[in-house]
Amino acid sequence: MPSPGTSAPPRLPIEDSYLELLADTLESLDLPARGQFLQRYFRAVTHLDLRESQCLQFWDEILVRRRELSEFLHRPVSLKTALVDVLASAGWFRVPVLIEYDELKKLRLNAVTDALTGLYNRRLFNEAFEKELNRARRYGLPLALVILDLHRFKEVNDRHGHPRGDEVLRSAATTLKSALRTSDSAFRIGGDEFALLLPQTDAAQALALSRRVETVFTEMLQPLQLSVSVSMDHGVATFPQDGEQADQLIRVADERLYRLKHANHGKATDTPTRTATSPEPAAPAPAPAERPEVASRTISIETKRTVEKTENALTVAASAAAAGISAPSPSPVSQPPHVYTVPRKAERVSMTGTNAYAILGEQGARRARVLDLGFGGVALELESAEDLPDNLLAVLHVPILPPVRVNLKPVWSKRASDSSYRFGCCFIS
Repeated sequence: MPSPGTSAPPRLPIEDSYLELLADTLESLDLPARGQFLQRYFRAVTHLDLRESQCLQFWDEILVRRRELSEFLHRPVSLKTALVDVLASAGWFRVPVLIEYDELKKLRLNAVTDALTGLYNRRLFNEAFEKELNRARRYGLPLALVILDLHRFKEVNDRHGHPRGDEVLRSAATTLKSALRTSDSAFRIGGDEFALLLPQTDAAQALALSRRVETVFTEMLQPLQLSVSVSMDHGVATFPQDGEQADQLIRVADERLYRLKHANHGKATDTPTRTATSPEPAAPAPAPAERPEVASRTISIETKRTVEKTENALTVAASAAAAGISAPSPSPVSQPPHVYTVPRKAERVSMTGTNAYAILGEQGARRARVLDLGFGGVALELESAEDLPDNLLAVLHVPILPPVRVNLKPVWSKRASDSSYRFGCCFIS
């Protein structure tokens, strides 16, 4: 016991206590037994097979080094410090730690990596998403989230077995890795679900990448000769247009993914699935009698050219599909006989639940909410009734599309139950 008035010596850490006990025990052993024990001990510490004589020599050097360091520093030095110093000086440690650095890196990588595909796992996805969102907020940069999954993947497992299903998943991972930039990240977040984080990427760029990934993935599967037509569907959400929180963006991307799946695979067959820009064509809708004033020519809000241009209509159809909706049909207007090559499924696209809006007038003094839009026109809502000119300039701000300047002609109006004022306009060139 310490004498009165003196402080008790500090308690040693567990590792140091173990080494002190080891030293006391070795002193009571004869040389052969001591050499055998030290040989196993140094193998565990350094992963090297040393001779018993080398181990005895190193142990003696450790005891001497401990005594020298204690005398130099005028305080007790632990055996662990002397052990690391001797082994590092002899070159048995590449870095002076008691676990190899490569092993440490491997442990860290395994903790955040999916073993089957080599992609990052969902745990790291959650962490990386928050970090990228914080960076995007700080610097005012766009950030795109893409959620992907494999259509009819379960049928591959059922028909060909799980080993072949694993090959499909690895093909998907290889496709994603080859398509990304250094700053992008790919994750496997579920069984056949994947996610991409694309910093400094807007909606148009994310959609282009997603379509390219789908095409490359289809080519990657050809050597597998599957009897099932597996495809990759996508849903895109961008910060800040579609939300500012991670859960909001994930929800939007999921909704658009499943809308696209419904549009693409509504009729499941064994033939290759259609892409978002190739749904079943439908005949043009007849012109309703209550809108006789609609202009004779309608224009695309994206290209500002007539809808009769096939390439322009396809562009708008692709943009609408990327937003998670079916491609809109031409406006119900009187048009010359024409064989439409553009697939159409719906007359209008609802903007309910989005932040779509329009700035009205040359000075941009009025702001209206966009209710829905199509090839031929747009429905808007103002807080109160106003007299609108026959030719109204507007700038439309719609998710997925860039801001577009258009000329509008009001063709109908009505007062809503909440005293707001709703009116519909056709596009005029």
